[in-house]
Amino acid sequence: MSPGDEQNYSDYAETGQTRTRLPETDPYGGAPRRPNRSSSRSLVTVVGVVVLLIAAIAFANRGDNSSASDETTKTDKPASSVTSASGTRPVDTKSAGVPTGFAHTEQGAQSAASNYAVALGSTGMFNKDSRHLLLQLLYTAEAAVRLQDTMDQAYSVDFLATMGLDASGNPPKGNTFVSRVIPVGTTLQQYSADRAKVAVWYVGLIGMAGSTSTDPVTSSWKTWTFDLRWSDGDWKIDSETQQDGPAPVPGDDKAATSDEISKAIEEYGGFTYAR
Repeated sequence: MSPGDEQNYSDYAETGQTRTRLPETDPYGGAPRRPNRSSSRSLVTVVGVVVLLIAAIAFANRGDNSSASDETTKTDKPASSVTSASGTRPVDTKSAGVPTGFAHTEQGAQSAASNYAVALGSTGMFNKDSRHLLLQLLYTAEAAVRLQDTMDQAYSVDFLATMGLDASGNPPKGNTFVSRVIPVGTTLQQYSADRAKVAVWYVGLIGMAGSTSTDPVTSSWKTWTFDLRWSDGDWKIDSETQQDGPAPVPGDDKAATSDEISKAIEEYGGFTYAR
């Protein structure tokens, strides 16, 4: 796709599950190699990350979602649609590097959920200042207040140390800390005038790439479900949950070296995600 192609998209279709990835700068081809999973310590660390963060979010959100569920329009299952690309560039604005200002439509909600998953799965969440900024930017005011202390406890100094990071979330010199979420698709589970429930299926990368690292970058497949509310002219997160899978059968790709992973992270940029 050439940069000029991004200006010629039509409007989104009104329902569906697919998404189009739109490169912000020059796109890079190819998929990441599947890292070596042989390190038991790495597996324990990754599992610990997921369990800790999901438990923190679930604790902060418990008991707060009954009204949201009652007000939304429920469907028995997500509607299916054709898999062709649906549309338009999702937004033309950014706040703190994160796409914002999504359309007040079903497609806008799906695009918002995809891009918010990317932001919340980034290395920015491991630094206190940038984490607080993301919470204020992506969540409703009530949710941001509810979650801030809990998230700070989850990303404690001890937790950061288990990831090989210092108290500010920085990796050791000569190492590259990797934390990325790459959405594969979305599905709209509920939608009403001011609320939406969107599930984002994604592959995540996490770990430390470097000559001294004992926790190599590994991949995992998960589904991240967001309860969104239309607030202050944009979709905001009220609450979210995660679950494992669905995960495809692993391929037989040769695992990259730590230097190759570090170079790829530096050279390969991300995308703005659209329904």
